[in-house]
Amino acid sequence: MKNKFLFAFTAVLSFFGKELIAQTDNHTIGITIPAVTMIGIAPSASKNLTMNFTAPTTAGEPIVAPANNSTLYLQYSSILTGPATTRKISVKTSALINGVNISVTAANPTATNLLGQGGTGSNVPALAVTDTPLISGITSCATGILATDGSNITYSLNTGTASNYANLRSGTTSVTITYTLSD
Repeated sequence: MKNKFLFAFTAVLSFFGKELIAQTDNHTIGITIPAVTMIGIAPSASKNLTMNFTAPTTAGEPIVAPANNSTLYLQYSSILTGPATTRKISVKTSALINGVNISVTAANPTATNLLGQGGTGSNVPALAVTDTPLISGITSCATGILATDGSNITYSLNTGTASNYANLRSGTTSVTITYTLSD
């Protein structure tokens, strides 16, 4: 019994008599963030529009431009790469229609779940066949995917000046409007 007590007493003394030494260890975590450049028009099921001028009801009156159309939204996801600090969205048309100006206005993007900076929208009073900036100052962002998330785009058509009106011709013409998200 005496030996057991002595052994226990020695063990307690040796435990309290020594300093506790701390140890550390570490590891690394590799994190990859992909570059992202994605753009879409919503709602995709009805993104093709028809905008028809109306014939006058009285001789001497001009044709009447269709009402503005604000049913579509640009939705985009962006993760910037390397030295880029912002991106932009440009717009162009596949062809010009004699006597008709197609105007597009992009609102600042909104969404319940908007992440990052979606940029600042502007107006292009007459689309061209070359890219024209429409939204600027886009950082790494995600505009959302709900039906009314993103940048609301409004199209308007007008015949502009008297010289434009002289170039009008009857018929149906389709043009393709292209949006490009780029650095």
